[in-house]
Amino acid sequence: MRGPAFLEQLEAALPGAVTGTKLDALDPWVEVAPERIAEVCGWLKHKSPVRFDAIECITAIDWFEPDPKKAAKVAWQPHLEMVYHLWSTGSRVSLVLKCSLPRWKGDVPGQIPEIPSVTGVWRSADWHEREVYDLSGVLFTGHPDLRRILCPEDWEGHPLRKDYEMPLEYHGIRGR
Repeated sequence: MRGPAFLEQLEAALPGAVTGTKLDALDPWVEVAPERIAEVCGWLKHKSPVRFDAIECITAIDWFEPDPKKAAKVAWQPHLEMVYHLWSTGSRVSLVLKCSLPRWKGDVPGQIPEIPSVTGVWRSADWHEREVYDLSGVLFTGHPDLRRILCPEDWEGHPLRKDYEMPLEYHGIRGR
């Protein structure tokens, strides 16, 4: 799994889907073009020599520095990084997939980015995607029931975004 043979099979099966790798890491990872994530996951579950039959978690990392002085010193552009932890029960092997998304769709603040849902590959991805949608603001296209899971349906914003501002009150209840 950690050698080039596995990566070559993936790249041969889905040309252009892999955009980067780090297979010598403690948790080996493969970077995938966001629009191809469901296709890659389907191949990894059904056609790969290492059958990844489980998804352990899906999360989003907000690569954003709200402090302008610190932001001027970072080497990366603000973006969201999707991280998928996969597991093969039969082979006892893990793999991490990563996808880079813009913080805002079309660079329009408030317009959350989109990525295809992997619930068609692993039904258990349903709750993970709902949590990422709710807290980090990523729209999973093709999700069968995408709605908030932790915050109330009328909550504004996404609390795990680094530029999120907690409201002073909610339905007349004052916080802080």
